[in-house]
Amino acid sequence: MVIGDSDISGALAAYLERYPEEAEELSEPLRLLARGRDFASRRSFPMHVTVGALLVRDGTEILLIEHLAYGITLQPGGHLEPTDTTLVDAAVRELAEETGIDPSQVFPVSPAPAYIEYGKVPARPEKNEPEHYHLDIGYSFTTVRAEVGRIQESEVTGASWYPLDLVEGLVGHRIARAISTSAQSG
Repeated sequence: MVIGDSDISGALAAYLERYPEEAEELSEPLRLLARGRDFASRRSFPMHVTVGALLVRDGTEILLIEHLAYGITLQPGGHLEPTDTTLVDAAVRELAEETGIDPSQVFPVSPAPAYIEYGKVPARPEKNEPEHYHLDIGYSFTTVRAEVGRIQESEVTGASWYPLDLVEGLVGHRIARAISTSAQSG
């Protein structure tokens, strides 16, 4: 079964139950989801869902990518595909595609998202996309020995393990959540 608006709403509800202080920041996506419009499709405007993967290795490092289109360092992730059946599995798929990580070496920390962010994306005329918003739903994962493999050069210019003390400055508060949820699972 493909990911539907009810799956997205459920993930958002579980997240807000854990982080109720973010309800105001997420009020617009909540309003849009109440209308229901196939937000799993990247052709859904003004908003659609993306997923992210925060992969912590040995409790000491986190895997980040250099994003080709945005020119910034961030966690692996991307758009949902019609074949995705869960948001967590979609995050693992994106992680494996972009970094070459063996998905059998990756373990989810929690079925609930570690972060959800709502952000504006500039228009991309070459992809026939107007300015729109991403509702990025990110999950935390752990690994003991996963290594970067062949990166997805069409989207990523590099993938590297970063020491935890450096990454919060690069990627923001979502890193602290990945670290704390990973530590709780260990």
